[in-house]
Amino acid sequence: YGEESRADFKGLLELLDHAGIRYRVNTSLVRGLDYYSKTVFEWVTQALGAQGTVCAGGRYDGLVAQLGGRATPGVGFAMGVERLVLLLEALELIPEETHHRVDLFVIAAGEGTLPKAFELSEAIRSHTSLRVLQNAGGGSFKSQMKKADKSGALLALIIGEQELQAGTFILKALKQDKKLEHLGLTGGEQTSLSQAELLERLTNWTA
Repeated sequence: YGEESRADFKGLLELLDHAGIRYRVNTSLVRGLDYYSKTVFEWVTQALGAQGTVCAGGRYDGLVAQLGGRATPGVGFAMGVERLVLLLEALELIPEETHHRVDLFVIAAGEGTLPKAFELSEAIRSHTSLRVLQNAGGGSFKSQMKKADKSGALLALIIGEQELQAGTFILKALKQDKKLEHLGLTGGEQTSLSQAELLERLTNWTA
């Protein structure tokens, strides 16, 4: 599809590589609907025998315009719910309970910040019990802060170009909440932390 698609695909692979997500490029993979554009994908497992496709989808940046709307980037997938449940059971990953609260909203603002946002989000999920929501739709810092407020999160983690260069990241309290007192922050306050300091502070807070 040209240089734009190649560059987009290369950027996607770089994000996957940075996040340590294994993948296999399949140049023969197609989807059954002609509105897909750029990348299509399948998520497969070997834990369910021959029926290994758990979900599949891709980009469809031109679909909304085809339906009469304004040009809108789009990506989506279809997932077999029963197959997903079977996979969770096979891997013994059925959660005991489900929470809907967002604890931490991750904001990536500026060129080159998205890979670090993915890395920090996964590190925080691995080290703590916090529910982390990462902005993945781009947008200005102001628009992302609005999303953070709307999410109901107690905290925002801000990763900008300056923070990326300095290796320190901003942890900001979004609410006035007693839970944040043990973190040393109150509503509106923020602090700058290295990655190690951030993980230690959040781990101790949730311990």
